[in-house]
Amino acid sequence: MRPMKKAVPCVLVGLAFAASFVFGCATNQPANNPSEPKIEMEVAPEAKITQFESALGTHEKDPALIFTVGIQNVSNQPMRYRLNIFLQDMDKGSGSLVPVTGKPPVMEPGKTETVKIPFIKTEKESKDILVIVKPASY
Repeated sequence: MRPMKKAVPCVLVGLAFAASFVFGCATNQPANNPSEPKIEMEVAPEAKITQFESALGTHEKDPALIFTVGIQNVSNQPMRYRLNIFLQDMDKGSGSLVPVTGKPPVMEPGKTETVKIPFIKTEKESKDILVIVKPASY
């Protein structure tokens, strides 16, 4: 009777371990990396995003999440673009015209402009980002 009392818990632990191994390793899908954000981009056919980076830093002494975005004019005519970035999990949004300045404020075909967009008082990176690039209309 004595050996049976020790064998039952060992068998149960062994079965639990085997079940967790089988169910934990039986998937073909890679595990989601929680540190990588979900980025959705809606880019007009006249534009191409050449650079998209984010970094935590400061903007005028306040903590900020700063995006650096490069946009290339792939159309055959001078264009100006409106860039919007939405941090959907934080309910924040910001944007810029690209190019910011100029006379006239347009990008020639094939040229690339880079802008920085800060999200002031944002101390962590977003996990759900929406980027929209469309031609600016007046």
